[in-house]
Amino acid sequence: MPKKYFLITYGCQMNKSDSERITAVLKEAGYKLASSIQEADLVLTNMCSVRQSAVDRVYGLIPKFKNLKKKNSNLKTLLTGCILKKDKKKFAKEFDFVLNIKDLLNWSRFQNLKKAGRVYKDYLDVSPKYQNDFSAFIPISNGCNNFCAYCVVPYVRGFLVCRNHEKILDEARNVIRGGFKEIWLLGQNVNDYQSPIDSSIHFPELLRKINQIEGDFWIRFTSPNPKDFSENLIKTMANSKKFAQYLNLPVQSGNNDVLKRMNRPYKIEQYKKLVKKIREKIPGISLSTDVIVGFPGETKKQFENTEKLLKEIKYDMAYIAQYSPRSQTAAFKLKDDVPHQEKERRFKILSGILRKTALEKNKKLIGKTVEVLVMKNKKNFCMGKNRTYKTVKFEVPGSRPQDLIGQFVEVKIVKALPWGLEGLTKLK
Repeated sequence: MPKKYFLITYGCQMNKSDSERITAVLKEAGYKLASSIQEADLVLTNMCSVRQSAVDRVYGLIPKFKNLKKKNSNLKTLLTGCILKKDKKKFAKEFDFVLNIKDLLNWSRFQNLKKAGRVYKDYLDVSPKYQNDFSAFIPISNGCNNFCAYCVVPYVRGFLVCRNHEKILDEARNVIRGGFKEIWLLGQNVNDYQSPIDSSIHFPELLRKINQIEGDFWIRFTSPNPKDFSENLIKTMANSKKFAQYLNLPVQSGNNDVLKRMNRPYKIEQYKKLVKKIREKIPGISLSTDVIVGFPGETKKQFENTEKLLKEIKYDMAYIAQYSPRSQTAAFKLKDDVPHQEKERRFKILSGILRKTALEKNKKLIGKTVEVLVMKNKKNFCMGKNRTYKTVKFEVPGSRPQDLIGQFVEVKIVKALPWGLEGLTKLK
């Protein structure tokens, strides 16, 4: 009987993309997906270390794994993903294997689990087993050279390594030929992309080449850094018909002093000018951001600058996080002097501003018909994303909702909520 595996994934889209490649290698080695964790011979956890809460979730799995091993003495547990050094030492006592993802995919380094499979020079060369057949994550780089004071990425993923642009284009063509409707280009900072085989191909050129691929699909990307968001990239986005008009542009703080301590090398004045340029060139674009509240030394007055920024920019969405110290980062040496209760208060204030501005933006779509990529269904309802990455829920009278998954559907918006839209379709 073939051995069975169960895969648990935490973290960002890059982690999810890594899990797609892990799945492909496991299948190549003869493993079958277990229907539940109880019947697995191998349990893999692909973890994230960006926040302490994400690490705590992995620690929370350990008692469950110990119970499973009491019932199945042959069970092996493996941990990979973004793991800090201090956590590796602790986890090594609890997991059978704790490996860098590049080592995990090189089967020659497996001790007791390896009997078959190829040896990969670069794990990104693995043809992934995508999580669905309509939306594909395509990594263009791995690692980061920016060393933002709060961020663990350079310590867990290493320095920036860009992927061969020809391999990226081949993967994009393959998924489009396979009927996929959406491509996500992934990198810790996509702006820094430069092809290792052609120094003239930076991110805008890569975006142009993907836009030229024949087919009916959307292009999305994440994440850029405002510090090197070029005029060339803005122009390319505006001229690329397949670019889905959604952009996540992380600001992190609305105060220049805090940004300096964060090692974010731009000023708020520059950020606001950039937003203005983007909105002038792409009028219908939906804008989201990332914000950290309670960074070490952030005063109430400095936080108020972030409040003002959110009110002024009027984002469609914002991903708001409360600062948590991460070992190895520069900020870890600073005193975490903003109390948890104050972080909660600031989080709630920004969430309230976002709720108001997001609702205002969504109300403007009432009565309009939008194209929606259907991603899932529940009873008679379908849910998906429109071009500007807003969640749309709609009823499907007289047809099978599951048949629409992975398709583009025209939906008339009838109701706006802060975090989504509701609509009707003419499908029968």
